[in-house]
Amino acid sequence: QVQLVESGGGLVQPGGSLRLSCAASGSIFSINDMGWYRQTPGKQRELVATITSGGMTNYADSAKGRFTISRDNAKRTVYLQMNSLRPEDTAVYYCNAAITKYYFDGTHPYWGQGTQVTVSS
Repeated sequence: QVQLVESGGGLVQPGGSLRLSCAASGSIFSINDMGWYRQTPGKQRELVATITSGGMTNYADSAKGRFTISRDNAKRTVYLQMNSLRPEDTAVYYCNAAITKYYFDGTHPYWGQGTQVTVSS
């Protein structure tokens, strides 16, 4: 069984910083792309940032210049460093990973349970 467990969310003032972490565990042969998405009530889940296994990154326009995605392949962990946070960044943040469980298997998407980020004074 594969699990993605997020941590690092919380309440922060505007202009502050948070670092989210997401660790994958279980029966895993390889992890391809990993990423962070966010969702607010009544809206669709939206991309924040993704990173390939080789370290190539992609950011939503709203995240460029403020957020940095990184990963530690040995630890099977992806991070999201969020700086200069704004009230509009308030959302539940979800980790996503494209995982191959067995060498003969295909790649499937997995999601974490989500972590709340609230930016408010």
